[in-house]
Amino acid sequence: LNQIKGLNLKADFDVFVSLSCHNCPDVVQALNLIAIYNPNTTATMIDGAFFQDEVEQRKIMSVPMVFQDGNHIGQGRMTLEEIVAKLDSGAAEKDAAAINAKQAFDVLVVGAGPAGGTAAIYAARKGIRTGMIAERFGGQVMDTMDIENFTSVQKTVGPQFAADMEKHVREYDVDIMNLQRVSKIVGADQTASGLVEVELENGAKVESKTVILSTGARWRKMGVSGEQEYATRGVAYCPHCDGPLFKGKKVAVIGGGNSGVEAAIDLAGIVEQVTLVEFDTKLRADQVLQDKLNSLRNATVITHALSTEVVGDGAQVTALKYKDRATDTEHSIELSGIFVQIGLLPNTDFLKGSVELSPRGEIIINERNETNVAGVFAAGDCTTVP
Repeated sequence: LNQIKGLNLKADFDVFVSLSCHNCPDVVQALNLIAIYNPNTTATMIDGAFFQDEVEQRKIMSVPMVFQDGNHIGQGRMTLEEIVAKLDSGAAEKDAAAINAKQAFDVLVVGAGPAGGTAAIYAARKGIRTGMIAERFGGQVMDTMDIENFTSVQKTVGPQFAADMEKHVREYDVDIMNLQRVSKIVGADQTASGLVEVELENGAKVESKTVILSTGARWRKMGVSGEQEYATRGVAYCPHCDGPLFKGKKVAVIGGGNSGVEAAIDLAGIVEQVTLVEFDTKLRADQVLQDKLNSLRNATVITHALSTEVVGDGAQVTALKYKDRATDTEHSIELSGIFVQIGLLPNTDFLKGSVELSPRGEIIINERNETNVAGVFAAGDCTTVP
């Protein structure tokens, strides 16, 4: 609150949302709080499903999307801390100074998804000095809706699961350094102190006897021409959040696994036509999901197809090009949206050259979760363990 009050902002925020978006409420409430404590600031929430003309005018194809004084400043899930840090020009320097002043940890956990949260709880319960560096608490779970396979919890949703996990971690004496990204790891056998050194993107350095890497994974992208250019302008990765913005339009889903087929089923209830495009000769989703998809009149499945280009008019997506792998012929589907659901990539780019990685970029660990670097361990989706 002190940091919010110290912003002394004079601004008008607009945030576009959809009512099915599980990321939107936190962003709306964050902007409302900023407006309350900055008297010259306003925050306006706009439901994209009800104000289609304004959505078309501003080319809104992803929510939540935030504008400050008419200028786009961010989209997707953003916590209150992230938004305040974006508005506070001196936040990075202050964070770096505070982290540099910290004493060495016994265990430092990098990443705050389920693996990182569990590691922090186990370490802190042993009474040893535990720290946690997190880009965002919850990790990939924050982008998940229904969770029905966590033993003893019959059903929950991603954001609630993440909030419960953070509350659990904060029950213990864990020093949480949020909104931070690690840029480099140096093993204990290579430092003068004999401790593992962790360098952050803001320039801060922190030391620990041991480090547990639990950086998780992120959405895998198609890697084709036009995808990056039209991200949030027709190319989307969250059907729950952005689906309502494509009401009555034609869309495609890339990927025939459970995530892709579930997305196509959900979107079929909103859009005019949904086309599922799969690289393989058959879908990989559970049969019950395939049966449901095949029963829908406005759903089409194309297999053996290699997506080659996202086409747009400079403002938004207009088509998807793909190649039939059986005949090598090019095809084009006219549409307004493309939902990419082709799996995950480990968040390990910053470790190249310092920790041994598999060809897929996963951290190679043994049965004791040890990496090849002294004092460095790893756990969760960023590792070679399924």
